[in-house]
Amino acid sequence: MKNNYGNKPTTERSSNYDHLEKMSTQELLTNINNEDKSVPLAIEKQLPAIEKLIDVIVARMQEGGRLFYIGAGTSGRLGVLDASECPPTFGVSEDWVIGLIAGGDHALRHAVENAEDDFDQAWKDLEKFHISKKDVLVGIAASGTTPYVIGGVKRAREEGIATGCITCNDSSPLAAEVEFPVEVVVGPEFVTGSTRMKAGTAQKLVLNMISTSSLIKMGRVKGNKMVDMQLSNKKLVERGVLMVMEELKIERKKATDLLALHGSVREVLRKFRKE
Repeated sequence: MKNNYGNKPTTERSSNYDHLEKMSTQELLTNINNEDKSVPLAIEKQLPAIEKLIDVIVARMQEGGRLFYIGAGTSGRLGVLDASECPPTFGVSEDWVIGLIAGGDHALRHAVENAEDDFDQAWKDLEKFHISKKDVLVGIAASGTTPYVIGGVKRAREEGIATGCITCNDSSPLAAEVEFPVEVVVGPEFVTGSTRMKAGTAQKLVLNMISTSSLIKMGRVKGNKMVDMQLSNKKLVERGVLMVMEELKIERKKATDLLALHGSVREVLRKFRKE
């Protein structure tokens, strides 16, 4: 039975379920899964907004700009995760997509009390990276009310920096402060207020869209393959060998030798086809 929500923000509304502690494991899994099914549908409604944000990111990157994420708690961790996976996946430098979390790197593993409540700290953190008008800043906050994130995007916008956000509440203070808001309203969480669940899943999926689409448009994928990925372990080297074999229609030994010689799938394809 659904609850009477009143005027509470969506992320704070009471769960559609009660007496969770009395559910069987099967009931818990089924009900969590049913709630999770709503996330892609909520994102679908925001595709036009996500498209606008990606287009401005690509335009800035083409001018030499970078993409910054800021967030606190789960939202901050998801931003740092997405940023940290861009170099190995797309072969970009570590300063092209940058994720910052309230409380610093220590907050990735530990709760840092009151870090998210500091309205001015995000801008101080961003200044260390010499953020400029060439860049884009995306604030991530499920509630859309986090002072650290709001303060960061507000100051960035005042400085002429393009700003966007990912939030899971409608008409939030955060969305009001940015030019390119993405508001994925997924409804109340299975465990009331636990935004690491549906809201976190929604944010992760949108971040996947933003970084992947932006870097594809920046030429970091060929066909459907990660030709610029870092060959940092045996699994990735093997993946690279298979890509070269498939693309050039050659045997494994030659593909392995070429990859070892040139250091990346893209370089192998460029040099081999040029020759």
